[in-house]
Amino acid sequence: MNILAATEVQGTTNTVELTNAIGKLHQGIAEVIRGKDQVITDFLTAIVAGGSILLEDLPGVGKTTLCKTFAQLVDLQFDRLQCTPDLLPADVFGFSVYNAQDGSFTFRPGPIFCNVLLVDEINRASPRTQSALLEAMAERQVTIEGSSRRLNAPFLVVATQNPSGFQGTYPLPEAQLDRFLFHMNIDYPDHASEVELLYGQSHTDSTSKPAVIDAASLLQIQQQVQRVEVHRDLADYMVRIVSATRQDDRLQIGSSPRGSQMLFRASQAAAFIAGRDHVLPDDIQHVAPLTLAHRVVAKRMAHARHSAKRALIQDILIKTQVPA
Repeated sequence: MNILAATEVQGTTNTVELTNAIGKLHQGIAEVIRGKDQVITDFLTAIVAGGSILLEDLPGVGKTTLCKTFAQLVDLQFDRLQCTPDLLPADVFGFSVYNAQDGSFTFRPGPIFCNVLLVDEINRASPRTQSALLEAMAERQVTIEGSSRRLNAPFLVVATQNPSGFQGTYPLPEAQLDRFLFHMNIDYPDHASEVELLYGQSHTDSTSKPAVIDAASLLQIQQQVQRVEVHRDLADYMVRIVSATRQDDRLQIGSSPRGSQMLFRASQAAAFIAGRDHVLPDDIQHVAPLTLAHRVVAKRMAHARHSAKRALIQDILIKTQVPA
């Protein structure tokens, strides 16, 4: 039974119950991904905000496991796309098959027609195939053979990539990076969690767990997130942070206005995850590095790494006055 079924009263849904649903989802993922509570919280923040996520880290730290566990704990249509250099856009979108008997064409949809698309090792695909995802991520639709086709709702892209410079990888274009709400790292597990990993305790079978939310419930949560109050002074604070990235001498290109919009949405989601109906400066300061670091281009190679750009955003936050 859906845990949200009992929360509807006269057409409204209790925000506390919605937050509890996300809490149970967090708990389910934490039973598989041990010692990464903050990573899971950030991951779910992006999910309830309705944004796509880019997970970048070394192979073997749990990027794919995190994505698959999430998909197994929600009653959503999940598909996986393993990227290789010879992957074509048709492998993502689908293609028409000719029927010789009646001379008709039948469209066979690709993996993108799902709710949650895991794009594994996205930077191993060619730039042409990477760019094919832009329309889907930005407009929730794809254009195939001259016709636009709407994607399922909700639609989320969770992409993983190895650090740039690994053999057989292509850098993601800036336009595509700008479509991701969060650019996250998982990092190595702590000592105790890695010991448990050796005994298989951190690989609890999530397929036996009941789904926590379904597509309708997730859409309901995403709509509730949009109702989280943001004081105008805090909106001004967000814009000043983003504007500072355009004026910083260490950066060649600052964040686009989409960065302001994404920061606004992510801050609402962070407040919702925390069980509040209003945004605090702490919410903005926490999500700003996750939201903005991949949208800026550094002038010097020393600042080009993602971790260095996140440090730059942190420095900008320190220098930007917080509203009273």
